[in-house]
Amino acid sequence: MIEYDKDAIVYPYITEFMRNEIPVRGGILKELEDYATSHSVPIVQPETAKLLEALCCIKRPVRILEVGCAIGYSAILMAQYLGDGGSITTIEWDADMAELANKNIEKAGLSDRITVIQNDAKEVLPELTGEYDVIFLDGPKAHYIYMLNDCIRLLKRSGMLISDNVLYKGMTADDEHVIRRKITIVKRLRRFISAQMQRDELETVILPLGDGVTVSVKK
Repeated sequence: MIEYDKDAIVYPYITEFMRNEIPVRGGILKELEDYATSHSVPIVQPETAKLLEALCCIKRPVRILEVGCAIGYSAILMAQYLGDGGSITTIEWDADMAELANKNIEKAGLSDRITVIQNDAKEVLPELTGEYDVIFLDGPKAHYIYMLNDCIRLLKRSGMLISDNVLYKGMTADDEHVIRRKITIVKRLRRFISAQMQRDELETVILPLGDGVTVSVKK
């Protein structure tokens, strides 16, 4: 068995090159990046953050749904590119994280545009109505497959479903990289990717960027 390899998806020198080209952030986003590093809070990797920015800049979404808020980093990042009157609904199951996210969102001056729902996304998604221009999945990876139908239902035609960590340190793509305790997550991620690729309503691409991202557009 190959040792668990944090650089299994992209060669380290490629990742280093990409990250060196990304301008250093300032303000609240830089504060949250520093906090995430010092407190071991998972947020999107720098190159994935740039992908989110580029896609939202193209789309100029009016309604965004996020699963997995953590400290609010991605929501605040995406809020920069909201269309007129736009809003973000973000779901976080951890009460402490949700409270911290709300404080960060308030500090960013975005409390009127970003709403944090503290609950299990599997319980929340079936109850949501309306349509979203962008849905960003960044919650528990083993649950992605169970959220797909609701995500498709909630996604506006021509809307984008962006799912992070789908290659999961390379384990999704290669059995020799799989750590035994991660087998269930890996199997479900494989089912999730296959389901996306096979759904007639979606046009999906897998990107070996960061920890692996799928971008699906609803036809």
